[in-house]
Amino acid sequence: MKDYIKIDEWNIIEEGFDPHLNKISESIFSLGNGRMGQRANFEETYTGETLPGNYVAGVYYPDKTRVGWWKNGYPEYFAKVLNAANWVGIDVKIDYETLDLNHCKVIGFKRILNMKEGYLERSFTAELKSGKQVLINARRFCSIVDDEAGAIRYSITPLNFSGTLSITSSIDGDVKNQDANYDEKFWDEVNKETHHGNAFLTMRTKKTGFHVCTGMKMSIQQDGEPVEFSSTPVEKEKYVANKISLEVKESQETVIFKFAANLSSENHDKENLVQNCKELIERISAKGFALMMQEQAQAWADKWVESDIVIEGDVSAQQAIRFNIFQLNQTYTGEDARLNIGPKGFTGEKYGGSTYWDTEAYCVPFYLATADEQVTKNLLIYRYKQLDKAIENAEKLGFSNGAALYPMVTMNGEECHNEWEITFEEIHRNGAIAFAIFNYIRYTGDESYLNDYGLEVLIAIARFWAQRVNWSEERKQYVMLGVTGPNEYENNVNNNWYTNTIASWSIQYAVKAMEIVQKNAPEKYSSILKKVNFNVESESSKWKHIISNMYYPQDRDLGIFLQQDGYLDKEQILVKDLPASARPLNQKWSWDRILRSCYIKQADVLQGLYFFEENYDIETLRRNFDFYEPRTVHESSLSPCVHSILAAKLGDHERAYEFYVRTARLDLDDYNNDTEDGCHITSMAGTWMSVVEGFGGMRVQNNQLVFNPFLPKQWKSFSFKVGFRGALLTIKVDKEGVQISNQSKQDIQVLVYNKHFEISAHTQILAFNESQK
Repeated sequence: MKDYIKIDEWNIIEEGFDPHLNKISESIFSLGNGRMGQRANFEETYTGETLPGNYVAGVYYPDKTRVGWWKNGYPEYFAKVLNAANWVGIDVKIDYETLDLNHCKVIGFKRILNMKEGYLERSFTAELKSGKQVLINARRFCSIVDDEAGAIRYSITPLNFSGTLSITSSIDGDVKNQDANYDEKFWDEVNKETHHGNAFLTMRTKKTGFHVCTGMKMSIQQDGEPVEFSSTPVEKEKYVANKISLEVKESQETVIFKFAANLSSENHDKENLVQNCKELIERISAKGFALMMQEQAQAWADKWVESDIVIEGDVSAQQAIRFNIFQLNQTYTGEDARLNIGPKGFTGEKYGGSTYWDTEAYCVPFYLATADEQVTKNLLIYRYKQLDKAIENAEKLGFSNGAALYPMVTMNGEECHNEWEITFEEIHRNGAIAFAIFNYIRYTGDESYLNDYGLEVLIAIARFWAQRVNWSEERKQYVMLGVTGPNEYENNVNNNWYTNTIASWSIQYAVKAMEIVQKNAPEKYSSILKKVNFNVESESSKWKHIISNMYYPQDRDLGIFLQQDGYLDKEQILVKDLPASARPLNQKWSWDRILRSCYIKQADVLQGLYFFEENYDIETLRRNFDFYEPRTVHESSLSPCVHSILAAKLGDHERAYEFYVRTARLDLDDYNNDTEDGCHITSMAGTWMSVVEGFGGMRVQNNQLVFNPFLPKQWKSFSFKVGFRGALLTIKVDKEGVQISNQSKQDIQVLVYNKHFEISAHTQILAFNESQK
C-alpha cells in the first residue's frame, strides 16, 4: 500500500517526484471527457518509466489472442481500446540541453488534479547538468464542453540564465499498446500536413479501419503578450510537429498554448474528417484557453450539483469519494449509446478497455441516481443493439432458437475474452444484463423500455437459460453444470447457487415483462412475439416448469446456500488463519492450489443476496454473510463494496466502514499494487454504492425511495444527492438524524426508518431512528 497522495477535499496532490511511483501517478492523475482520455504523461521528453496512454472512445483493434483460438467456438481475438496519437507533446531544449526529468535535478515538484474544475496542473524547477534552472508550470484538461478537444497551457521561466529556447510541439502517432499480444503496432498512417503553428495527422487502425484525425494549433505569449514566431515544420512517419526557437531572458515567462482535437470516423465521414478537425481547432483556439477553462469549471460545477457526496470529519474519506465520482464522470457521459465503460476507463490498457458485466452490476446504480435517466438508458440500448451478436455468440456454442449469450468481454457485441473458464463458463453475466433492465425500470418507472427494447433482450436471455439447464433424473430438478460463478477462484463447478438463482430469476422476469407489455402495449406485444418467433404455449410452459423446479444447493444444518455442489468438501481454513506471506493468493499460490481451496475472490452467494435482498429474511442474510466473508480474500476490486452494503444492512457498522475504506482508496493508496496499469473505474461505482446503499440505506421499494441510514462513528456527517423520477433530493445524515431536502419542483414520497413522509417541492423533512434514541 502506498501513502504519498496528500489529503485534500477537492484535490489530488503529489509533492516531490519519485520515478518509481510515476506510472501509478499517471493512472491516478488521468483525464477524460467521455469521448477521449489521457494518462498523466508529461508533455516534455521523459526517458524514465512511463506508460503512454491516449485513448479515443469506440476505437479498437482485434488483437489476435495468444491462447485457445484453435478450440471450436473460441474467440480469435481480444478487442483493445488503442493507445492513440499522443497530442500533448511539448519537447523543450534549453541551449541544446533537453528538459528530461529523468536526467536532471527536480526541485519542488507538485502535481495537482483539481476535481472541482476538472484539470491537471504540474509545476517544478529543473536544474540541468549545466546548472541552468528553469521553472515549469503546465495545466491541461480534456474539455467536457467540446468533448473532442483538449488544451494545454505550458509555462517556462528561466531562473538563472538568458538563452535560446527550442520548443517542439508534436503529434506522435508512432505508438503501440504495451499489452499487444505480438508486439504489433495497430495504426497505419493515412495522411499528414504541417503548417505554421498547426499540424494534422490522420491514422487508420489495421483490420477495423477506424480513422482518427488528431490536430493541433499553438500560440505563444511572453510577459503576458502575444509573440509572433516562426515555425519549422517537422514530418516523419506517423509524426508531425512545429519546431520553434525563441530568445528568453532570465525571469521572463514564456507560455505555450496548445489546442488539440481527436476526431474519429465513428462520428464524422472519413472524407470530411480533416476539414472538421481544422474547423474544431479554429473554434476552440478562437475561444482561447481562459474561456475554455471557465466553461470547463462551470460544466464540472453542474456535474457536482447532481453527484457530489459531502463528508464532514474525515478529509481522507472526502477526498476518496470525490476521486471516485470524478473518474466515473470523466469516463462516461451517456451521450452516445454506442459507448460503454471499460473497467479501467481512460486510465490504462488492462482489460482492453472493453465492456464487462461490471457496467450492469456496478455502474448502473450510480448513473441512475446521479444523471438523467437517458444516460442509463443508453447503457441498456448498447446491449440491445448488440442482441444479434449475442444470439450469434450462443449459436457458436450450440444454442438455437434465438437464445442469446452476451459476451464476457466485447467492443462490438462479439465475444473476445481469451480465458476458457471465463469466456464459456462465467455465464452469470447474462443475468446481470437482465437485472440491469429490471433495475432501470424499478428506479425510473419507465415500463415503456420493455416495449421498445427490453422484452426482446429478456426473451433471448431466458431462452439461453432454458437451454443451458438440464433435467436431473436423480434430483428430479433442473441443474446447471460446468459453470464459473462470480468467484473466479472456482472453475467448472456444478450448480453455482448464484448462477442458478439469477438464471431462474431472469426467466421469471421475462415472463413478467411479457405480461407487462401485453397489458400496456398489446400491438407491440404481438409484434415482438412474431419477430422472435415465440411459441407462447410451449416456451412459457417450459419456462414456468424450470422456475418451479430449479435446484439450489444449500446446507440445512448450517442454514446457508452452498456456493456450489461440493463446496464443503474443501478444507475450511479461514482467511484470518492464512499466513501473511501467502497473500495475495493470485501472486503466491499456483492456480491448481487456489482452485482446490475454499477461498473466494469476491462476493458470489453474497452477490445474489445483494441483488435479491428482499427475498430473504435478515437471519438468512446474516448466516450467509458470517459464513462466506471469513473465506473471502477480496482479491477483486469489486468485492469490498458488496460486503460493505450487506454489513450495513446487518447493522455491522464497523465492518461496513472497514470495507468502504478498502474500496474508496483502492487506487489512491495503490492497495493491490496494480494501479500503475490504470484505475479501477467500475469498482469506483461500488464505492458510491457503499455510501448511498450502505451507509445511506437507500433502496427502491414499491415505487418509492427508502432510506435506513446510519452515521459512521468516524464522521460528523455525510450527505449525498439522488435524482429520482424527476425529483432531486439531498440526504444529510448526522448525529441529530436525517434531513432530506427536495430541491426540485416535484413533490415526492419517501420512507425513512419505516415512516412515510411526503416532501413538497423546495421543502425538507427531518427524521429520527427511534430504535437508536
